[in-house]
Amino acid sequence: MQLSLMLFMPAVGAIIAWFTPDNRHRPYILPLFAAIHLAILGWVLIDTPPASPGGWFLLDPIGKLVILSFSILFAACAWYAVNYLRYRKERSNRILCSALLLCLSAMCLVSISQNLGVLWVALESTSVLMAPLIYFNRNARSLEATWKYLLICSVGIAVALLGIFFLAYSTIVAHQDATLLLSSLIDDAPRLNPGWRHTAFIFLLVGFGSKMGLAPMHTWKPDAYGEAPGLVGALLAGGLVNCAFLSLMRVYQIAAATQEAASFQSALIAMGLISMAFAAVFMARQSDFKRMLAYSSVEHVGILTLALGLGKGALFGALFHMVNNCLTKGVLFLSSGNIHRAFGSKNTAVVRGAIRWVPWSGALFLTGFLAITGSPPFAPFVSEFTIVSNAFTMGNYWAGSLFLVFLAVIFIGMALTVLPVVLGEPPAGETGTSEPYRDSFVSVMPLMVLMAIMLVLGIWVPSPLQTLLTEAAGLLGGGR
Repeated sequence: MQLSLMLFMPAVGAIIAWFTPDNRHRPYILPLFAAIHLAILGWVLIDTPPASPGGWFLLDPIGKLVILSFSILFAACAWYAVNYLRYRKERSNRILCSALLLCLSAMCLVSISQNLGVLWVALESTSVLMAPLIYFNRNARSLEATWKYLLICSVGIAVALLGIFFLAYSTIVAHQDATLLLSSLIDDAPRLNPGWRHTAFIFLLVGFGSKMGLAPMHTWKPDAYGEAPGLVGALLAGGLVNCAFLSLMRVYQIAAATQEAASFQSALIAMGLISMAFAAVFMARQSDFKRMLAYSSVEHVGILTLALGLGKGALFGALFHMVNNCLTKGVLFLSSGNIHRAFGSKNTAVVRGAIRWVPWSGALFLTGFLAITGSPPFAPFVSEFTIVSNAFTMGNYWAGSLFLVFLAVIFIGMALTVLPVVLGEPPAGETGTSEPYRDSFVSVMPLMVLMAIMLVLGIWVPSPLQTLLTEAAGLLGGGR
């Protein structure tokens, strides 16, 4: 009952938004249904229902973390959207409001799916629903970004589908009951046909890695993040990444039960470090600060993948960092959207001294930069420290050392873009916008809430969240 409500309530909101004729009042549907969804989620977290008949749907601790993080992010984006769409009166928001709520419903389905086939369908639905959101500005650059996103992500998700087919076929070859149910696959994993099982893991890693934006399958990210509205970029970097990472964690659960666990973990470590290396190279001297945030996302999916590959105590850090990255990216993308609107440009040659034009957004953008680069006392510092300390504790000195080197290079590269944007000398005269934009309570309040959460979690992790993180890490085979 609770899971059905949580899944279908956003879809009901999407239908209401579609048939609401008034372009001015339609955006208010977003925060209304976001609040209803959070209330239902709180009910589900307190009184978690058992698995559905057949075991296809269950909200386990890993799914709880994913759905909790992107639901909080969605609520912040929904409140932010009200003010944002007030400035975009020239464009109909019917598709955007409906697609956002449907996307929330699809991401919920990803979180509760215990069948890899259903999980794949839900993840593919998020890809399709995100496309019109990326194209919201309806210009040549956003069209190019949308097609690149659809092409690369569709190829990736198709590769993942082949991996699921191979995994199912390995059960048949091994004379086991053909199934895509996660619990059955974990139990039967050691007895599956090794050849087909190994091939399935490769295809699933590449497929879900493309969806996450792991390098070198990340090429859709700079365009999509750069051309999409800030609230859409936040959901791409937070919600969509977490859903793809959840899919990869499901594969990890199966791989961890086989003799190939060590080789799969080595592949994860290598791909994580490669992603961080790509981010370090391409983030330096970025002239478009929204594209810079795309490479920051490439960095952090690399951190998540690296931590998953390290295993054991680093799994706690991976799960905590997944939550931290999701919420901090919300601050960065929403504040960057305000700065973009105030200056009418994303180019760092034009955007200077944002803290004087939009002081709240500028300050939050700077604070978000400090948080996402692992500066204390914010929560990402705790999760990154947990990951790197476990790397050294487990004897992975080269991985831990490269991790620290890449973090330092990325911090410098990101600072070279962020600091002039926020603290530089503002341009003379008026900005490039026809209607001057200034911060308002509605446009900065959601960002302040997200930033406050990151500050609190950097100092103190509440006991229920601590327990949830430990249980989720235990499902992956590790702990704190």
